[in-house]
Amino acid sequence: MRVLVTGANGYLGGVVAEALRAGGHDVVGLVRHARARVPHGVPVRVADLLDIGALRAALDGVDAVCHLAGCTRVRESFGDPLRFFEVNVGGTVSLLRAMAEAEVGRLVFASTASIYGTPERQPMSEKLPDRPPHPYAASKQAAEAVIAAQAATGRLAAVVLRLFNIAGGADPDPTRIVPRILAVAAGDSPCLAINGDGSAVRDYVHIRDAAAAFVAALTHLPGPGNCARYNIGSGIGTSVNELVAEAARMTGRAIAVEHLPAVPEPPCLVSDSGSARRVLGWEARSSDIATILRSGWAARPTP
Repeated sequence: MRVLVTGANGYLGGVVAEALRAGGHDVVGLVRHARARVPHGVPVRVADLLDIGALRAALDGVDAVCHLAGCTRVRESFGDPLRFFEVNVGGTVSLLRAMAEAEVGRLVFASTASIYGTPERQPMSEKLPDRPPHPYAASKQAAEAVIAAQAATGRLAAVVLRLFNIAGGADPDPTRIVPRILAVAAGDSPCLAINGDGSAVRDYVHIRDAAAAFVAALTHLPGPGNCARYNIGSGIGTSVNELVAEAARMTGRAIAVEHLPAVPEPPCLVSDSGSARRVLGWEARSSDIATILRSGWAARPTP
């Protein structure tokens, strides 16, 4: 299939584009700016998510879409919630309108497991109710609802992937925990600031495994009129303290930690990705913490 990947210049989008190509697909990257960097050899089409005309032109000759573009930073969503809803929901509406006009009826959407909020039941399955704790999660939940409604018309076959904490490789976001830990190990940062005692447990999934889920989802799309949803996580719970200890062991370098006052946060969030394994044939093959940290360390620029 010829697959349009929106956000192909992003951390995950670029790896998804490469995984699709390795899987035999013809990939086109959609970006907002002509100078945006995408994987070598991936042709680029330029369009803003809010420009239906440009999106329609970008969909020429396309068979399916992997939609990853959008606003993603949780803290920023509190300060500018309207922007998150404008892009994540409005942009998805524009894309779906353009897809309908172009008669493109296959979609895989990158969503977030943060929509579940802080459920007591662990691990977290797709049967849990939605309780989005911030505007970012709420905007993704609304985008999911739009996709499901469009699928119900019969014009679309869609898969929604609720992704847990993507990590590993060349992560450009210095605010995420793995880049922060590795920055201390590399001597680029004096210490790692942690809220509380470092016991909070999260589910980390290697970026290569996350990208593989998009390939699997395209292969196992439901029939037109249906929208399926799957959790994509490792199923392994790892605390901040365990991350720090493994990074110190792996790099052979001391990692200084500063404990700040605790803030309200879930003690444990872990995925039940059994549905993705059973239906999509997807497995988290590289998502042990040692592999994630090694790949992040290897991807750091050499001085």
